[in-house]
Amino acid sequence: MGLHFDLAYGTKTLPLDLPDGLDPLVLVPNDQPPLESAVQAVRDAINHPTGSAPLVTRLRDARPEKVVVVVNDETRPTPYDAFFPPLLEAFAEVGLRDDQITFVIATGIHAPHSAELNEQIYGKAMTDRFRFVSHVATDEKSLVHLGRFASGYEFYVNRLAVEADFLITLGVVMPHYFAGFSGGRKSILPGLAGRETVEKNHARMVEIMDHLPPIQQNPVSLEMIEAARKVGVNFIINAVTDSHKRVVKITAGDLVEAWYEAVDVSSSIFETPFKESVDICVSSACGYPRDVNMYQAQKALDHADHITSPGGVIILVAEAREGYGEEIFEHWMRWGMTPRQIMEKIRADFVMGGHKAYGFAKVADRKTVVLVSSLSEADTATLFASKADSVQSAFDAALARRPGARVAILPQGSLTLPVHA
Repeated sequence: MGLHFDLAYGTKTLPLDLPDGLDPLVLVPNDQPPLESAVQAVRDAINHPTGSAPLVTRLRDARPEKVVVVVNDETRPTPYDAFFPPLLEAFAEVGLRDDQITFVIATGIHAPHSAELNEQIYGKAMTDRFRFVSHVATDEKSLVHLGRFASGYEFYVNRLAVEADFLITLGVVMPHYFAGFSGGRKSILPGLAGRETVEKNHARMVEIMDHLPPIQQNPVSLEMIEAARKVGVNFIINAVTDSHKRVVKITAGDLVEAWYEAVDVSSSIFETPFKESVDICVSSACGYPRDVNMYQAQKALDHADHITSPGGVIILVAEAREGYGEEIFEHWMRWGMTPRQIMEKIRADFVMGGHKAYGFAKVADRKTVVLVSSLSEADTATLFASKADSVQSAFDAALARRPGARVAILPQGSLTLPVHA
């Protein structure tokens, strides 16, 4: 009997059975034991931070009138139940009043939160007690111009962050398909930046997506660090979570040093080594909510691309109950261009949303994509993919065309980053 897989698909699973004698490369995150107490780990981290004096010492020295804490929006699950208690303890220890503290939600270019959503994410006790403000990337009145980056691009950022006497950011560090890793400096850019600033920064993805450089050399990430330094981030608190969203590490302190410390841990979990590329790769986008739409599921396609040889087949498993998931992305995919035309156009005229179209196009330009999803055959074709009724039929057909093919299975494709050893 060959190997059996139940691959996440929406809120259920789809079966895949491999034939006897097939020895696939199965890559999954290298999860680490979760912390016994994430709350205590936060206390320890802010009292013994990396590259910084303890948070309480920093606050006492700064004597701030206005403190801003940057938090993630709904798209980035964050362990606030671990972050908030020690943070509030530190504020109380230095005598800060509640009205001196503002929580700014790093929505980036996403929609602002409703009051109900804030209560759901951060807790009623927090939203009743403190002021929570959503960043709006297109609201010019809420933005401040902080000059230009070394790249020459203009930097517009949320006024509340700039006017804060002490600026703290909370984040989660996980692999990101062109910024390298999330967390740290991303709380500012894209989190609190103007839309044009975000687009100019993200446009640089086309320079690096085919061959992502080491994180310390990634130009997109380095510009994000430059942005956070310009704003003057005083202290960060970041968590590393595993594939089950359990907290395995807390780092705190210096914007760069503490973040790189978290990056090393995240890398050890989600970056999975391989020695030889494969001919067929099955990649599940991890089920709901990571496969809620094709905009989100693209990450699993990108990860599969890393391990699949040119001319190979990628079978992407993603329900996509909400379809494309983003209007501009859908427009680009329906435009009728070839993969090469999309790549050329986005290089010449970058636009957010179009960057996801680039992500699909760059894979389809060199590989065959088969999609198992709720999308129609016509919509699937706009993604440069062919529709399959099941994972099993897609795999059987691919293997029949390529007897003796090398095979990889990514049961958690959105979270597993294959790295050539």
